Amino acid sequence: MSAITSAKVLKPIGTAGSLFAFGLDVFRGMFRRPFQLREFIQQAWFIASVTIVPTALVAIPFGAVIALQVGGLIKQFGAQSFVGSASVLAVVREAGPIATALLVAGAGGSAIAADLGARKIREELDAMMVLGIDPIQRLVVPRVLAAMLVSVFLNGLVSVVGVAGGYVFNVIMQHGTPGAYLASFTALAQMADVWQGLVKALVFGLIAAIVAAYKGMNAGGGPKGVGDAVNESVVITFLLLFIVNFVMTAIYFQLVPSKTG
Repeated sequence: MSAITSAKVLKPIGTAGSLFAFGLDVFRGMFRRPFQLREFIQQAWFIASVTIVPTALVAIPFGAVIALQVGGLIKQFGAQSFVGSASVLAVVREAGPIATALLVAGAGGSAIAADLGARKIREELDAMMVLGIDPIQRLVVPRVLAAMLVSVFLNGLVSVVGVAGGYVFNVIMQHGTPGAYLASFTALAQMADVWQGLVKALVFGLIAAIVAAYKGMNAGGGPKGVGDAVNESVVITFLLLFIVNFVMTAIYFQLVPSKTG
């Protein structure tokens, strides 16, 4: 009984180690030649096509909820002129990267895991290795880079749509002043906030693609194993994203001083 218990305890540690080693292999594969440009373009287009519309639709309520909550809270303190700046900070710093990461992991990551898992159970990956072709360099690296690129662009889309949605809801529903909303953008926000959002999106896309590729390439047990790998990749990615987001936010506040109004 103790052996079984210890095995259950050590299994997550072993999985984490294997995932980290897989990430190192992917990082090394990024610098090997030839680079699979065609595969990269195809994967980038596919990930963008399955995520761009849901991302835009999710960004609108994100911006609206933030504007309503922040506007109502700030109004109690009589600082309505800072509603725009606070909304921009919330969207650019947190809502944009998080929304982007969840959709890239849920739509793009699940597709990556399903594709590689299907190749695994059909023994295509084994056949590639027999022919001397590295599956990580040939299949995984283009997908990881594509997810990172698309995440950065989707983060920009979420930021723009979220801020615009917050503006509309603040002006229409809370009777805010359009000029004050726009003029307060630079009161508390700064350029470092934009860079932080972009770096977060880049890292989140990297994590989502690596976890999805790892689970897909280690799928087993037929079609059911592929389905389990897809579900596990999404759950693990979500957990890692929230942990990494907390760490990156804490580091950012330590390195970059807040701007005072």
